[in-house]
Amino acid sequence: MASRLWATRTASYLRVSLISRNFATVVKDLKYADSHEWVKIVGNSATIGITDHAQDHLGDVVYVELPEAGTEVKKGENFGAVESVKATSDIYTPVSGKVTDVNTKLSDSPSLVNSSPFEDGWMIKVEVKDAKEVDSLMDADRYSKFCDDEDNKH
Repeated sequence: MASRLWATRTASYLRVSLISRNFATVVKDLKYADSHEWVKIVGNSATIGITDHAQDHLGDVVYVELPEAGTEVKKGENFGAVESVKATSDIYTPVSGKVTDVNTKLSDSPSLVNSSPFEDGWMIKVEVKDAKEVDSLMDADRYSKFCDDEDNKH
């Protein structure tokens, strides 16, 4: 119940609609990478974080490693890592460009990735170099199906 309330508030804040899945929330108007990062595009700026599905599988996040502002990132390449009580996972950038902002709140409160992956738990903002890269990302419906298919394999 609490996660559904959180998801509704997040959707309202982002002014988007949601797709409910059995255990994880997918925000309708975001784009998704098959490595479980989400992207919110506003103009030529991309806000990037890991999905609710990813944080759910990771468990309690205890540390987040992120690049510095000014760093150039390339689509599909590692830009940081998330350490949880279960594992450490690399984070990949779904678009190429220059990091313009880093969520410094995650240094002191890495659990924001768990409690608010689409709002307070965002990781970096990137000035998008090639807008066409966004077209190759999944929409919410496709990502939801991708997660279902992936979970059914296990």
